[in-house]
Amino acid sequence: MKLFLYALKRIALLPFQLLLISIATFIMVRALPGDPARLELGPLASEESVARLRVSLRLDQSLLEQYLAYLHRLFQGDLGRSWVNGSEVLDDLVVRLPATLELMAFGMAIVIFVIIPLALLSALPGKSVAASVSKKIGRGYGMLAGALPDFWLGLMLIFVFFSTLGWLPGPEGRLGMMDTPPPAVTGFLTIDALAARDFPVFWSALTHLLLPAVTLAFVYGAPIFKIARLNFVQAITSPYSVYARALGLRDGTVFRLAFRNAIRPILVMIGVIVGYLLGGAVLIETVFNLNGIGQYVVQAISTADYAPVQMFVLIAAVFTKLTYLLVDLAYFATDPTVMADSK
Repeated sequence: MKLFLYALKRIALLPFQLLLISIATFIMVRALPGDPARLELGPLASEESVARLRVSLRLDQSLLEQYLAYLHRLFQGDLGRSWVNGSEVLDDLVVRLPATLELMAFGMAIVIFVIIPLALLSALPGKSVAASVSKKIGRGYGMLAGALPDFWLGLMLIFVFFSTLGWLPGPEGRLGMMDTPPPAVTGFLTIDALAARDFPVFWSALTHLLLPAVTLAFVYGAPIFKIARLNFVQAITSPYSVYARALGLRDGTVFRLAFRNAIRPILVMIGVIVGYLLGGAVLIETVFNLNGIGQYVVQAISTADYAPVQMFVLIAAVFTKLTYLLVDLAYFATDPTVMADSK
């Protein structure tokens, strides 16, 4: 019940936070250089045509009038129109957002199932072959990950695994040029291909996703790796772990106790990194030509296309707030004393 009430309070604050964010975003995007009406019609258009389009776009009205009209459309489910693409932003969102979310999901899966276990193995005491190898790999990863830009790493992976070895496809998008996309259900090509039992397309989608997901996980998994290793070293060498061994408890039991105490800072760091992934995926989408929402918004910023930018900020705000809420709930679940202290 306490967790439910806490989550309810956080969710109840979300509309007010989004209102403030929408106001700030609305004002800031209109401070971008360039006249949207002139950019849409081109430099050869007459002033009369530009003036008519400004009236159509409500650019001749005050900021308050423009914002109230924007809110009215937003409450009706109208996210606006992109003048660059000539399409509704909601339609573009349905097409592009799943590509970004699929990349983020696979990247975080690599972090959770590869990078975090590597951090735990490299933190274990002992001089066995497995421990020594994991420590060397972990030390090398820890030094490299924070020093390599994501776009450079992506280009190097393309050069090695596509251009040189030919093991994986190049930056041609989410599928090969000859592949037929499966019927859209979730927007995740891997899941939709499995649902359609189209295993060749599933394999194509998976292989096209592998290099960008590895790039994302390698760069943004570094802080999680370092926090996980540091906290597990502290937990496994702490007095309670030493006492547990002295009592004759098995190594697996001591490991579980240490992991339970080390997991909370890891959860917090995972939440922080996930909040950054929407922005971090922009360059990776560009390098691998994934046609996700990151590319879409970068193009919108450079062309003063207001509607997509406003949409992206609101989505990022909702995504970040919900991510942090889930992290808090997971933190409380692993340490109930925190909820008791928060009264």
